[in-house]
Amino acid sequence: QVQLVESGGGLVHSGESLRLSCTASESIFGSSIAGWYRRPPGKEREWVASLFTTGDTGYTDAVKGRFTISKDNAKRTVYLQMNSLKTEDTAIYYCNTVPVFHTWGQGTLVTVSS
Repeated sequence: QVQLVESGGGLVHSGESLRLSCTASESIFGSSIAGWYRRPPGKEREWVASLFTTGDTGYTDAVKGRFTISKDNAKRTVYLQMNSLKTEDTAIYYCNTVPVFHTWGQGTLVTVSS
């Protein structure tokens, strides 16, 4: 069973940046679409970003132009650079493949204060 470990979350103010990391116990992101998801307080988990094996990316409208997904296959790690953070970005952030195939990790909490 693949283990996913997210890190990099924290408490920031609006307009600031964070970089999230997600490391997999196996090399799953080299041959699969990598994805970031988030669960805002009191809401369902939602898709945030995808990174295709071609290098193409996709983002939910709410984060376009502010978030960037990338990966390092050698490190089995996917990143999410989050700039110009807004209070509505507050959520627990998770990584997985797209579509979701692996057990979810514990996530990393991002709290954006105004």
